Amino acid sequence: MLLGAALVLLVLGGAGPASAHAALRSTDPGDGSVLQRAPRHVTLTFTESVGLRDDSFRVLDPGGHRVRTGEAGRADGRSDTARVTLPGRLGEGTYTVAWRVVSADSHPVSGAFTFSVGKPSASTAPVDPGPTENPLTATLHKIARYLAHLAAALLIGTAAFVALCRPPDTAPLRRPLVASWWTLLAATVALLLLRAPYEAGTGPSAVLDVSALGDTATTRPGALLLLRLALLVPVALFLTRTSRTARRRVPTPVPAAVGAALAVGLALTWSAAEHASAGIQVPLAVTSSVLHLLATAVWLGGLVALLVTLRGTTDVATVTRFSRVALASVTVLAVTGVYQSWRGLGSWQALTGTTYGRLLLAKLAAVAVLLAAAAVSRRWTAALVDPGTAVRERKRAPERVPERVGGPPGGGEATPEPSGPVPPPGTVGEAHRRGLRRSVLAEAGVAAVVLGITTVLTSTVPGRAAAEAARTAPAGGVLPASVTTIPFEIGASGRGTVQITLDPGRTGDNAVQAVVFGPDGSLAAVPELRLSFTLPDQDVGPIDAALVDRGGYWSANSLTLPLPGTWTMRTTVRVSEIDQVSESRRIRIER
Repeated sequence: MLLGAALVLLVLGGAGPASAHAALRSTDPGDGSVLQRAPRHVTLTFTESVGLRDDSFRVLDPGGHRVRTGEAGRADGRSDTARVTLPGRLGEGTYTVAWRVVSADSHPVSGAFTFSVGKPSASTAPVDPGPTENPLTATLHKIARYLAHLAAALLIGTAAFVALCRPPDTAPLRRPLVASWWTLLAATVALLLLRAPYEAGTGPSAVLDVSALGDTATTRPGALLLLRLALLVPVALFLTRTSRTARRRVPTPVPAAVGAALAVGLALTWSAAEHASAGIQVPLAVTSSVLHLLATAVWLGGLVALLVTLRGTTDVATVTRFSRVALASVTVLAVTGVYQSWRGLGSWQALTGTTYGRLLLAKLAAVAVLLAAAAVSRRWTAALVDPGTAVRERKRAPERVPERVGGPPGGGEATPEPSGPVPPPGTVGEAHRRGLRRSVLAEAGVAAVVLGITTVLTSTVPGRAAAEAARTAPAGGVLPASVTTIPFEIGASGRGTVQITLDPGRTGDNAVQAVVFGPDGSLAAVPELRLSFTLPDQDVGPIDAALVDRGGYWSANSLTLPLPGTWTMRTTVRVSEIDQVSESRRIRIER
């Protein structure tokens, strides 16, 4: 079950663009602006609060050398801003600002922009905001997050099963409790160690950097992971005492309030670090998220506990209690899930037009299958509680029975008889127990897949935030998603190149920047540069990018590519008054 769900996680959350909740709203100075005097500060404003890193800003001068700046801070104390102080005197030319921050839901986001003092430089330092993420580090981080979710659900759900359903024999449940505690401990330690390289976009070898680990401990995500580790100590003591109480059959159990408080504390370490902690209605969202996580754990973790107990002697009272607990959990999940979906999506269009919405639809489909399996389990539970229920249902259902030719004796109607014997009162039919075990096993398998999709959802930009990011994309701080270099011949002069950046490289509005380099690699001025896009499969285009010469580079603020697919990008460079060269490249545009 675990391996299958992990495979789903890797398929859904493997290679692909990094997701971040924060979007850059504006920059000061503005991207591409030309200032008469050098600014004293560089200020970024985001759509939500962001965390700062030691390397949140890198400012490069026209020659590509790093400018000495002050430490990253805030503008007017606002948590949704990042500001760095520049030196007193900046020379004339174009400066590049590369930035990297951590959004409120713990995901890193980066980008770059330029501004000029006096006039633009003849050559500009390459825009390099650094890697968005390291694939291996990102994959390990996702696996650790999934294992943490799975272990927490099993730990809280099994403990709740013992407290609420009161099985007569708790010995078989000690193993899943111990396994889930150790798994949660190991996954949390892994997340803490991977936090620094995950934020920096570096390889997993950076976990050995002790100073980076110390820096992680001072951030909100790192502090919440440390809090989770600290809570696991009293959780272990609580479970140990509960186990001893159950073995000795002491009439006064450990107060349930202690266990509930520990469960709420563990759930808060997720809710305060993910989507609920950013955006609108944060206090209500965090409360809803905690209830959603706890209801998920009680239901899905309780399923595994029930499955373990069904391997032994079936206790009808335990099964009945869990049926009631599961129904209450599903009710809480429905209410909190509707609220969180509304808060995350923001519009009906986002349900099918964003990755978050499509993942949410996949989760809803999986939950529907889970509820269908749960309905079957409830019918088996009813049959266990009252074995005559199945017989009465068979009597109500139309059933064909053999009749002698000519109809029943006396011309009356035949009365269908039960197809099997009725189990004696007070006993449990073996067929009913096997049926319940199979349906609960199916529930647990689908539940693991639901947890996998949920883990991917928590690292995917919500639809509401995606729409806001799209509206603020012209600010120029989003990392370019598509960079294409096209070589072209300049006759006897040699071979030049055109570097074309398409931001964000997806359907809808895009910003285009194109830079022409000469044979020696320096910036080259050309009389004209044209760019067009064609989608042959759909007979769309050509769409002209309408590039404008910005003095050192060419750009277009808005280029609309309406459909996903493999587009043909045709570049025409006029190298003199009478000569021009055209080259084409195929690029993939995602939805």
